[in-house]
Amino acid sequence: MRPFSARGSQPAPAERMRSVLTAAHSMTVVSDGLGPVEVHRLDGTGAMGHVHLHEPSGTGPAAPVPVRLEFTDVAPTPVRDRLRARVTMTGLLAAPYDPQATGSICMEFGQAVLDDGGARTFVPLSALQTACPDPLAPHEADMLTHLMDSHAELVPLLLRLVRPAPDRTLLRALPVALDRYGVTLRLEYARTRRDVRLPFATPLTEMSQAAPRIHALLTAARRASHPSRLFV
Repeated sequence: MRPFSARGSQPAPAERMRSVLTAAHSMTVVSDGLGPVEVHRLDGTGAMGHVHLHEPSGTGPAAPVPVRLEFTDVAPTPVRDRLRARVTMTGLLAAPYDPQATGSICMEFGQAVLDDGGARTFVPLSALQTACPDPLAPHEADMLTHLMDSHAELVPLLLRLVRPAPDRTLLRALPVALDRYGVTLRLEYARTRRDVRLPFATPLTEMSQAAPRIHALLTAARRASHPSRLFV
């Protein structure tokens, strides 16, 4: 796999898709002659350990069976509109899908679509295979849940870093995402919401770097203040 690039402050579509697939605990399989089937055997391996994708052969399987795989990325915190992204992959199987199968699915790749925040991006198989998943992807839910359950007082502190500053109509702010590029807060108002990314100084490349990056954000927040002084 290619090394991480330090450029940018948010994941590229292929990296985002690979991270969703890595963190997925389940997927929905839709195939001819078979209604939607929920598969919950992804723990520990993610989708890429359960599905083997290969380039179209040109001739295709002798008796191709169209299939669609659907994955959803849901925020682990109780924000509004918890659905963060959808990944849809289509392709062909050589035989009808067996819901009881425990082995890897061999699927001739058709297309892969990332719907992330309303933006739809087609990701080619080559980009998906060479992209590295975010090192925090398998741990993000636990980390954000721990932040909310044990360190909720740090969220108002992080608000000091938000520009433009939230106004007095803000109802609440919650962490909605954490990746190697930074923390994303969701600011909720009566009729709208706004996601704000607080970037790390440099993207992390391994899990052990997460705590120092978060501590650096908190240190910067303690040194900052909002002109309105609405927050701690």
